[in-house]
Amino acid sequence: MTRFESANDGTDAATQASGTPLPSDHDFSLVIPAYNEEHRLPWTLAELRRFLDTSSLDYRVLVADDGSTDRTATLAAAMGPRFSTVSLPQNRGKGAAVRNAMLHATGKVLAFTDADLPFELESLRQAYDLVHGAKCEVVFGARDLAQSTHRAKRKLSRTIATWLFREVVKRLVSHEVTDTQCGLKAFSRRAAMEIFSRLTLEGFSFDAEVVFLTQRLGLEFQRIPVNLVREYGSTLSLRRHTIPMLCDIVGLWWRNRNVRTLPLPSLPAAVPERRKAA
Repeated sequence: MTRFESANDGTDAATQASGTPLPSDHDFSLVIPAYNEEHRLPWTLAELRRFLDTSSLDYRVLVADDGSTDRTATLAAAMGPRFSTVSLPQNRGKGAAVRNAMLHATGKVLAFTDADLPFELESLRQAYDLVHGAKCEVVFGARDLAQSTHRAKRKLSRTIATWLFREVVKRLVSHEVTDTQCGLKAFSRRAAMEIFSRLTLEGFSFDAEVVFLTQRLGLEFQRIPVNLVREYGSTLSLRRHTIPMLCDIVGLWWRNRNVRTLPLPSLPAAVPERRKAA
């Protein structure tokens, strides 16, 4: 089993020397961001293997380890050759971990979802089919569409914080994609390289920048409803992260207030300089 690691100085694939992107060698890459998830991750990976093994896809699952201090980075090795881990040498944030993994991934279609698998997995296949069928280049899961369902109970504080964040994003980032934080997104290979090679936000608010870049790059996207079936504990703390996330969004808007479009194609996406065996 191979475990990929970024440079020991704390840089990730997006900040190392530019080069030709790794060639695509399978149908579908699924990234699972994880930070100290040794207790939850074995169930998550087993569920994904069960679902994806019946999908007829040549798939890979890539755990995006955000510098965990527990056994998170070692767990994918037990799941077979379709599972691997890419690790940041230290904790940087969910956005940094996802960016790093996306730039390592080599699928024709790339996606990420949260480690608690909050949505029915059929949404992953729907997103894959839309991108693979050239219906669009980016798919955003959306909990605020009329067809979406919510079977998991949410705390009132999280509901209020989600509403506040959406209102700010709607005004400063996108009027069309109002649920930027839904933890399910899929991309064509080109779209993933273009978006994640430009990503700057490293914390939980990175999803909003993904939406921003998708629209400024002129990439065609679709929103799909998701069925929320579970919402377990998260490393996201409303008390510690809500204000920084809002500050990130305001900063993103301010830095790009005069940006209407971004050019395509960009320079080749950065790739990791080396790989290490586990």
